[in-house]
Amino acid sequence: MKLSKPLIIGIAGGSGSGKTSVTNSIYEVFKEHSVVVIEQDFYYKDQSHLDFEERLLTNYDHPLAFDNKLLISHLRKLLVRQSVEKPIYDYTLHTRSEKSVLIEPKDVIILEGILVLEDEALRNLMDIKLFVDTDADLRIIRRILRDINERGRSIESVVEQYLSVVRPMHNQFIEPTKRYADIIIPEGGHNEVAIDLMVTKIKTILENGTELYYDDDINQ
Repeated sequence: MKLSKPLIIGIAGGSGSGKTSVTNSIYEVFKEHSVVVIEQDFYYKDQSHLDFEERLLTNYDHPLAFDNKLLISHLRKLLVRQSVEKPIYDYTLHTRSEKSVLIEPKDVIILEGILVLEDEALRNLMDIKLFVDTDADLRIIRRILRDINERGRSIESVVEQYLSVVRPMHNQFIEPTKRYADIIIPEGGHNEVAIDLMVTKIKTILENGTELYYDDDINQ
């Protein structure tokens, strides 16, 4: 049954928490139906007006790094069944790419990112809010392995960035958003029970056409 208003699921959590694994697990179940993933990382602010040296100073773990105004605008369009051009962020140039990705409206929209629960306007568009809660030691190990294997960084640079930026930003901005979550999922993608419960809930909504109401007018 097609919902008159798409379902928005927000999935937050610290870097390396496993929120992407949770997102992928849910997506795999519904990918043959009507689901789309919107990554908050794609909505970092355009920095083309800055010199490259200035862009290198960007704190990507701070709420001000994100263009939430554009993200909210795109979500509102998807809620009224309009397609959007999702931006692409070029991490080599530290600014937004000139390319974009066409996103068609779907019944289920998964919004995934470290700070998707930090912005009240974003939260008000969500029907279900999840926080993936994983111990700090596991998160830093996963981040080190990812940055070394996928991004060619040294362990020294990863640890320095974690201690100077990632950890303090997590404690100041990400961890406090846990209180806004409807469901807290410990240990991310390894928590099959929590993921199965979410999948069952989504299936029920899709099969019954259950309408959920938003805290905010989507046409504002």
